[in-house]
Amino acid sequence: MPRRERDPKSTTGRFAYDGLERVIHERARLSILSSLAAHPEGLLFTELRTLCALTDGNLSRQLTQLQDGRFVETWKGTRNNRPQTLVKLTESGRKRFLEYIGVLEGLVADALSSTRTSTADASAARARLSAT
Repeated sequence: MPRRERDPKSTTGRFAYDGLERVIHERARLSILSSLAAHPEGLLFTELRTLCALTDGNLSRQLTQLQDGRFVETWKGTRNNRPQTLVKLTESGRKRFLEYIGVLEGLVADALSSTRTSTADASAARARLSAT
């Protein structure tokens, strides 16, 4: 069998986690979606910027990507003669985000299971060494 076929980087396996959407998984976008999920009524741009510790430009860029993916929607208006932008998760965005959280929970469960198995295997190996 050629070496390339045995290379874990060249094959899709149990830990590939196809459900991890790149558009969500990036730190800034994950922060935005988490903040919006906790505020179903939506957040003003300035509130979101503060919660996520992002610059205006970075937040705008990330929101554009999330809008392109139909995760969020925005409304622009004014209040006291000052422009304001309200950002809110779409229904499909909320559903996809919750599905993503489910995939992350599966990833954590698999990691914990692997850790328990590794710990049990290590304990059994130590017991065998002690018996000899």
